[in-house]
Amino acid sequence: MPSLFDPIRIGALKAPNRIFMAPLTRARGTRDHLPTPIMAEYYAQRASAGLIISEATGISSEGLGWPFATGIWSDAQVAGWSVVTDAVHAAGGRIFCQLWHMGRVVHPSLRGGALPVSSSPTTAPGLAHTYDGKQPHVQARALTLDEIGRVIDDYRQAARNALRAGFDGVQIHAANGYLIDQFLRASANLRTDAYGGSIPNRIRLLREVCVAVADIVGPDRLAVRLSPNGESQGVNDPEPEPLFVAAAEALSALAIAFLEVREPPPDGTRGRPDHPPIAPAIRAAFQGVLVLNSDFGRDRAIAAVSSGQADAITFGRAFLANPDLPERLLRNAALNPDVIETWYSQGNAGYIDYPTIAE
Repeated sequence: MPSLFDPIRIGALKAPNRIFMAPLTRARGTRDHLPTPIMAEYYAQRASAGLIISEATGISSEGLGWPFATGIWSDAQVAGWSVVTDAVHAAGGRIFCQLWHMGRVVHPSLRGGALPVSSSPTTAPGLAHTYDGKQPHVQARALTLDEIGRVIDDYRQAARNALRAGFDGVQIHAANGYLIDQFLRASANLRTDAYGGSIPNRIRLLREVCVAVADIVGPDRLAVRLSPNGESQGVNDPEPEPLFVAAAEALSALAIAFLEVREPPPDGTRGRPDHPPIAPAIRAAFQGVLVLNSDFGRDRAIAAVSSGQADAITFGRAFLANPDLPERLLRNAALNPDVIETWYSQGNAGYIDYPTIAE
């Protein structure tokens, strides 16, 4: 059986190991959502990953509602990201751009007062991150059918821009309670048209976005992220397994490069404890490279790959604090702890100053 440290073919790319870097929002862009020079250093430091998946990157101003996060809808953003991808490639790495539309989680204060959009007129729970601190979410308005077509075009253009910026491929963010997840799961999708109700209708937007993006980048440079286990930002589904199996079957038919699935550990500490894992059913439905994520340590990751549960693993906080994570895992070396206070701060501290083993 394969090892976590073996090479793997993911679509058009060959990765030197199966230790991938998960998408991590770090808020190191500018207020205008431009990439900054320290981002190039940060990603290049982590180029030993089998694959880097970039931080979630807005496809449009409508879809980006996180302070100091980055976008990829403008020429200036493309230019900024080109510096990052050049640095990663010079260090021998590979990097996909994660394409993001936050849907109802966008706060109007980041969009000149415009209401957020979603599958239906619903409100996210809790507080939104804004430049003026945390504020209550507001009710989104439902996208019209014409607007859904325009959003798909936004994904298409963002994919085109990602290629211009030098990314090796793209990942569609269809997880964590953001726009596509708001269409997928029944608690947020109250529509009665072709995009709501039945499972085939609720996965329609995901499939149409993937078809549109694959036309630009090729299916062998396209990935998708799903989060079937439990509630995320108020988004949930009473029957997750048939929903996400159907989504996996649709993605398998498109022959995408890989599917990433958040599968929390079985103790239920970071997932919904009242249903069994869904990844095994997705594994059976998806005839391609399956990547698992969520709180994997070294032993659990090695076991998941060697047993065939997954083909690769994405690591988040471990990669945040350990730029040389593949070497540390191979040597079973101690890991640097991550510092939560600097996850979303706007400086070098807790970003590009975590030491390697050599340092």
